[in-house]
Amino acid sequence: MTAYKTLDDMGDIHGKRVLVREDLNVPMQDGAVTDDTRLRATVPTVGELADRGAIVLVLAHYGRPKGQPHPDMSLAMVTKPYEHVLGRPVRYIDWEGAEAAIATLQPGDIAVLENTRFFGGEEKNAPEVVERFAALGDLYVNDAFSAAHRAHASTEGLAHALPAFAGRAMEAELGALEKALGNPEHPVAAVVGGAKVSTKLDVLQHLVAKVDHLIIGGGMANTFLAARGVDVGKSLCEHDLKGTAEAILDAADAAGCTVHLPYDVVVAKEFRADPPTRTVNVHEVAADEMILDVGPAAVESLGDALKNCRTLVWNGPLGAFEMTPFDTATVALARIAAALTKDGSLVSVAGGGDTVAALNHAGVAGDFTFVSTAGGAFLEWMEGRELPGVAALAR
Repeated sequence: MTAYKTLDDMGDIHGKRVLVREDLNVPMQDGAVTDDTRLRATVPTVGELADRGAIVLVLAHYGRPKGQPHPDMSLAMVTKPYEHVLGRPVRYIDWEGAEAAIATLQPGDIAVLENTRFFGGEEKNAPEVVERFAALGDLYVNDAFSAAHRAHASTEGLAHALPAFAGRAMEAELGALEKALGNPEHPVAAVVGGAKVSTKLDVLQHLVAKVDHLIIGGGMANTFLAARGVDVGKSLCEHDLKGTAEAILDAADAAGCTVHLPYDVVVAKEFRADPPTRTVNVHEVAADEMILDVGPAAVESLGDALKNCRTLVWNGPLGAFEMTPFDTATVALARIAAALTKDGSLVSVAGGGDTVAALNHAGVAGDFTFVSTAGGAFLEWMEGRELPGVAALAR
């Protein structure tokens, strides 16, 4: 992870055309960006390159146009909001006549090129698309960790065609991930939540050999409870995966990893906000009840476990956090982790869309050591997979 070059290794770039892969795939409604987190993440890299006199050419995708130009997925609509976030003029450049338009740019200018996925060969990493992109620039910077799990022309191919560097956001992300699982300070805890074990199997199997404490929450905890002989009533549960859950528990035992499952839970008969609830021991769930959150005694115990840890990696909520009162456990544990981080006793790294939403909801996202907005890339990193966009930088 440390063998890649950064902006510090670029030398004099005044007047050089730098292709910068960013993630501008932001949610929009009625022409306005509803969450500019990804735009703000690009500011350190794009701003620094412009200040150093580079001609900054931003490459990004938007949506899934399937290799065809689509007006509703044009990056033209992101250019004005992006200009506002950067606090600098930004020019939009269509693919038609791109070369001539780029030739008019001056050192320090910033331009957003049209959606890379308007080319059918972008997602296939087609050599002709790599060649088309590479002809526009002198240097390449990948600053989009969230797209690094895809071997596309703009995320992987370009790193082989031009001198390649990691941007500041990519550098920060990789540094945080190295601290969390690459070379962490032990004891290490991992919180893994979510609805289904089937979506996190590879993560769980990888983590039991890496961490000292594995905290399983969300609907997937029910499958593990069922594997241990608990009747989980009407709870979301993948009964066909009980054998797989047992195998993961056995692997954890063999690796010396303590798996934490809730022993008290919050149950309800209806899956909606604010229904009648009760808090019970896991062995007291009625046949017509479903487990929707971790109970307070279990949260207190998990907090005590975190107090003895030095590193935490978190992906997924503990309960159905999008509905009250089933956000209680997630919020409580997140606040404990945030307090430990602020005290300097814990390095905390979290990632994934639901996780970011949960930490924002708890008001502690800014107190974690690092919060990744990447979804699929963060998950694949937790699975121990090589990310093509990162591997290409480290060549």
